[in-house]
Amino acid sequence: MTEIRQRPTLEEVAALAGTSRATASRVVNQSSKVSPRARAAVERAIEELGYAPNRAARSLVTRRSDSIGLVVTESEERVFGEPFFASLIRGVSDALAGTDIQLVLLLNRSDREHSRVKRFLTTHVDGVLLVSAHADEPLLDQLTAGSIPAVLAGRPLRPTALPFVDVDNLGGAQEAVRHLVDRGRRRIATIAGPQDMAAGIDRLEGYRRVLADAPDHGESLVAFGDFSAASGGRCARELLARHPDIDAIFTASDPMAVGAIEALHQLGRRVPEDVAVVGFDDSVVAMTTRPQLTTVHQPIGDLGRQMILRLREALDGSSVPNATVLPTHLVVRGSS
Repeated sequence: MTEIRQRPTLEEVAALAGTSRATASRVVNQSSKVSPRARAAVERAIEELGYAPNRAARSLVTRRSDSIGLVVTESEERVFGEPFFASLIRGVSDALAGTDIQLVLLLNRSDREHSRVKRFLTTHVDGVLLVSAHADEPLLDQLTAGSIPAVLAGRPLRPTALPFVDVDNLGGAQEAVRHLVDRGRRRIATIAGPQDMAAGIDRLEGYRRVLADAPDHGESLVAFGDFSAASGGRCARELLARHPDIDAIFTASDPMAVGAIEALHQLGRRVPEDVAVVGFDDSVVAMTTRPQLTTVHQPIGDLGRQMILRLREALDGSSVPNATVLPTHLVVRGSS
């Protein structure tokens, strides 16, 4: 008769590793509150014994699902079509590699979907990453008042205790516009992003600060897009119709820069000879324009990885900084 081998227990792992059961449990649950020496001993014991945690039983005890919700308040077309979101999701996935945590993507585009997402988050995930939140984002209030740890991508526009990870939008925009000034451009317009998002507000503010004392500078040199290529083309046409003498355009995203360059070509304007163009993202599309796009590099993958780091700190009960701001820098190419 074949003997049925019982699965190793956590107590056996701890005994072999020479640690307490609590320490072995923290290693299994991927807590950061374990010394490297103890972690290595427990991991050796796990491998030697062939220990595998009973996820269903552990979930009942810990009340954890080993899932994180990535909530994006944008259209499906933008989420799967724009490089920013692909790079962010890749960074999040990289940070979760080697863990047992499952990433769940949730699109929050309508009132109906908001209700569905809200119900899902209350019972199915341990934590939340909220991306592309606008000023009227209803989930902000729920997450602030609730017990689910959450981290935001971008500075929130409403008061909240939730931690966020952002990039230096203000400084990056200032560097981009100073670059255009240093290249001798005197009639510099901007295609700004949505003003119900911190990225749109801060990048416009950076543009305004550099040109505050410039002659012949005014709000008629500002057009408002939505970060998409279509809005970039529309805004470029509007700006050139108002001011045919524009010799540079700073756009608040690479897709808007792509749309602007295409519109300029159609209007018979040479880039950069007649009109220089600078974007913001340094996404893969920056290398596809003709000429290639000068743009502000924002570390989108690092942003995703930092969001996971902050969320895991919150899940472990550690202190989490309220604001994490990553640096940006200008990448000069042919469009300027």
